[in-house]
Amino acid sequence: MDHTVSLTRHVNASPEKVWAVITDIPASADTLSGVNRIEMLSDGPYGEGTRWKETRTMMGRSETVEMWVSQADPPRSTTVKALQGKADYTSRMTLTERDGGTDLTMTFGAEMVDPSRATKIAMALFGKLGLLATRKALAKDLAEIAAKAESL
Repeated sequence: MDHTVSLTRHVNASPEKVWAVITDIPASADTLSGVNRIEMLSDGPYGEGTRWKETRTMMGRSETVEMWVSQADPPRSTTVKALQGKADYTSRMTLTERDGGTDLTMTFGAEMVDPSRATKIAMALFGKLGLLATRKALAKDLAEIAAKAESL
């Protein structure tokens, strides 16, 4: 991954409760304040191949991206992928039981597919700003996931 951010938060809930929150895609717009809307594209329980469209506001812009589960190992880890333009996004959540709760680690990466010279220059100039905004959004998501899991 060209640009990666990873954060960990301890959640005072079991891995099963945290897993239930992070895999309830239809309810994620209620759980995560940065998510405006979810449109499910597949039926059935959460697992490899589950697809949806997520509309999220970030840095003042609202964008809709189609996402899918590329890996699921309940209740230990899951990986979600998305492609948007020339960006290949990977989000990985890892759950580790610790001290009667769960360490939830979120790792987000963006890789440019065949970037143009202008894209490379823009990433060199603004990439750190984007990573800071991503870190802030991930921290907020982690706090909101923790609050929901701890209330179950």
